[in-house]
Amino acid sequence: MKIQPLADRVLVEPIEEAEQKKGGIIIPDTAKEKPTTGKVIAIGTGKLDEKGNKIPFNVKVGDKVLMPKYGGTEVKLDDKEYQIIREEDILGIVKD
Repeated sequence: MKIQPLADRVLVEPIEEAEQKKGGIIIPDTAKEKPTTGKVIAIGTGKLDEKGNKIPFNVKVGDKVLMPKYGGTEVKLDDKEYQIIREEDILGIVKD
């Protein structure tokens, strides 16, 4: 990976949900909502507590997570879009 997140940041690849067409109406890409799930691609170096100890991450590479609809930083790399978000902004881990 060409991007290494720092501190408590997580690099997430958004997962596009399957497109559904109802009644023959096609919704343009600009009107679609952002995906709220993604796959963790890389994690940062870790956040430090008041004593200088690293706080362990709750997520790991490969986890499927729920992300907020808005927030984070969008990054484009090799024609793929990613989100860099703080671990505390991740809403949960999706268990299959």
